Amino acid sequence: MEAQGGSFELDAVPGWGMTTKLTFPLALSEAAATRAPRPILASLPDEASGADPLAGLGARELEVLERLALGHRNRTIAQELHISESTVKFHVANILSKLAVGSRGEAAAFFHATAV
Repeated sequence: MEAQGGSFELDAVPGWGMTTKLTFPLALSEAAATRAPRPILASLPDEASGADPLAGLGARELEVLERLALGHRNRTIAQELHISESTVKFHVANILSKLAVGSRGEAAAFFHATAV
């Protein structure tokens, strides 16, 4: 955060609670501005190839990905699919690996970009 010119403050009172303050600048630092952006959908296959990029996912993984793309949390997905949160985490990890993405947000963007 400091590399971006931001700051973090923490004020804790034992037995009472804590206050945190995060500050991010609106303009990027020079180091951040010169860094090459990481393409989110770099692994998206060429549309001309006709290959379904989601074909490598299992039926349950697709169900999890659909809910993940709607912004649902693991607990909600687990309740809707009648599975444990651990099983949802397992499916999410497999989805990220199979789609070659680094986060739930990237997986959701991938789904929205490819789902018909």
